[in-house]
Amino acid sequence: MRDLLKALGSAQARTRLRAGKALRELSRREPAAVYPYFDVFAGLLGHENNILKWNAIHTLAHLAPVDREGKLDCLLDAYLAPIRGPVMITAANTIQGAAMIASAKPHLADRIAKRILGVEKARYATPECRNVAIGHALVALEKVAELLPDTRSIRAFALRQVRNSRPATARKAERALRALRGPQKPMVRATRATTRAKSSALASESRTRP
Repeated sequence: MRDLLKALGSAQARTRLRAGKALRELSRREPAAVYPYFDVFAGLLGHENNILKWNAIHTLAHLAPVDREGKLDCLLDAYLAPIRGPVMITAANTIQGAAMIASAKPHLADRIAKRILGVEKARYATPECRNVAIGHALVALEKVAELLPDTRSIRAFALRQVRNSRPATARKAERALRALRGPQKPMVRATRATTRAKSSALASESRTRP
């Protein structure tokens, strides 16, 4: 662990990136072992090297289940800031990490959902970049919605994106809408089947009358 942390400060970029990737994977498998070094990764959120930053974003998300001290709660606004832009890939990584945090910390789900919904007004290099980010947002919000008592804002967002000019994003919107509607209740299906059966019986009876 200490060797990997030391490697993060290496003068060689390849060494730094290899260490960042290894620590990200370690945080996924053994978050409790990495959690004591939370502040190291929080400090990397503003690093000039994007790959180190992206690894830190995911590492911090992996630490959410063991965050008994509420450090992520305090860091959340800074953590979610990249969603506003300007780097789409950083925003996408943040959105993915935010969904993991919400899953581990449901009391943050509403704050997280509101910030992810802001992706519609985010400023990236191009409108197409925003469409890609919106696609990531739809996938994340589909998961976060399960933790919220009111999903109307998420449904409205998905409904707007059904006409997104990026086909892949439009498909994600359609899938999110289906998930938000939920499975049809068995009783409803049974009622409809009964109604059709009664209609068929009445039609048959009317044909047999003299």
